[in-house]
Amino acid sequence: MNKIAEIGIIGGSGLYNIDGLSEKKWVSVKTPFGKPSDRYLTGNLLGKKIAFLPRHGCKHDVLPTDVNYCANIYGFKSLGVERIVCLSAVGSLRENIRPLDIVVVEQFIDRTNQARKTTFFGEGVVAHISFADPVCPIMRKVACEVLSDMKVRFHKTGTYLNMEGPAFSTKAEANLYRSWGADIIGMTNMPEARLCREAEICYASIAFVTDYDCWRESGEIVTAKMVLDNLSKNVSVAKKLIKEIIPKLPGKRTCVCQESLKNAIFTNSKHIPAKTKEKLRIIAGKYIF
Repeated sequence: MNKIAEIGIIGGSGLYNIDGLSEKKWVSVKTPFGKPSDRYLTGNLLGKKIAFLPRHGCKHDVLPTDVNYCANIYGFKSLGVERIVCLSAVGSLRENIRPLDIVVVEQFIDRTNQARKTTFFGEGVVAHISFADPVCPIMRKVACEVLSDMKVRFHKTGTYLNMEGPAFSTKAEANLYRSWGADIIGMTNMPEARLCREAEICYASIAFVTDYDCWRESGEIVTAKMVLDNLSKNVSVAKKLIKEIIPKLPGKRTCVCQESLKNAIFTNSKHIPAKTKEKLRIIAGKYIF
């Protein structure tokens, strides 16, 4: 595997490029899972090899449901990426989590109803990863330290409710999610976290709050314009955050993410079809060949 990059960055709504990269190159990646959202922007940033991917494409023409999450994460893995920092826009389900706040995500609730593919496995091989703690604890710690140093308003923890979309929530849905203990709501991060764990890639989700969703009786109705206006305000902070967090990520990985497939594959290697094995070579080759 040609190690083009070591750290991946997924840009959400409003973030379609990375400032400060040297030796920039847009790279097309072919995967056995189909086409990624766009080409990957690779280069060097503060001494680290970086690969950036705009989740919804550079033209923002890919719906959350239509994002090929498997291809996106496989693409990062094929480039040699071991850690992914995800940046995304979310709505708030809590009074104390205000628009323009930042949340370092700790947990997820999945409400996509499996409308999108969120596993590399199947086709003759069964794997069950441990997902109790879905984000990398070391990356979460670094993100919190960096945000504290930046003197921005942020929350050290939060539960992300992954809805299906593309429409925003009804008031009944928003209040239901609040009763479950969800703190923020979005449409994209959970599939990425799950696939990163299967690919043994460390994953951190940093969420930028654009609105109060629709649950506040005294609040404005959530509109695309409201979200986009606050998104533009968040982009400069997101770009600064990337430059601050990249050099502080440790060189050697010591977390459990790096061997999350070690005891997760239930199917004996001799029973896995050759075609499936080849498809999973980059993801799980060291366990199935």
